[in-house]
Amino acid sequence: MKNLLLLVLLVLLSLAPFAPAAPAAPTPPRAAALTEMEIRDAYHKSYRYERSQSYADAIKALSPVVTAFPQGYTVNLRLGWLNYLIGSYATARVHYETAIKTAPDSLEAKLGHTLPLMAQERYDEAEIAAKQVLRIDPSNYLANLRLAFAYRMLKKIDAAEDLLNRMLVLYPTDISLLTEYALIKVARNQGVDAKRVFNDILTLDPENVVAKAQLSKL
Repeated sequence: MKNLLLLVLLVLLSLAPFAPAAPAAPTPPRAAALTEMEIRDAYHKSYRYERSQSYADAIKALSPVVTAFPQGYTVNLRLGWLNYLIGSYATARVHYETAIKTAPDSLEAKLGHTLPLMAQERYDEAEIAAKQVLRIDPSNYLANLRLAFAYRMLKKIDAAEDLLNRMLVLYPTDISLLTEYALIKVARNQGVDAKRVFNDILTLDPENVVAKAQLSKL
């Protein structure tokens, strides 16, 4: 009898480690994928908010899209622009850089990236970014204009003037290029030439704020 009780006890002890474990917590359901209509609606809301200059709401409207597609090209390109508009330059740079990684040959993403770089006065990096565009598209208007600006801010006056002379052959009456050219004349202390160019600008654009302000100083 004692041997039988001992055998039963040993059997029970040997089974103890195999007692059923507590049931695992249920896995939370995964969020449903966005439908094409939901994505379109998010963009439409964002554009409406941007038109009313409600930039924070325009960014918020795209939250579901960037959550679903964190590496998405279009949503990061747009969020780069919107964050630039509200002055969140570091965040804008992150979004533009993500867009560039997703679409390395995109010129619009590289051009967009120059905006927060210039706003943060990171002119060396803006110069590099603009030149990345120009290696692909040497006559790109925006890349040349922004490179001229970066050159001027970096005191690379000769390089800026050479670039502007080339671009003004292509766009002789462009206000932005003429303004940069006039500011180069100011940087060179060539007041007579600067006045002439600023007056030409006012002929083309009578309310030009930069030309009026600079002429009042010359």
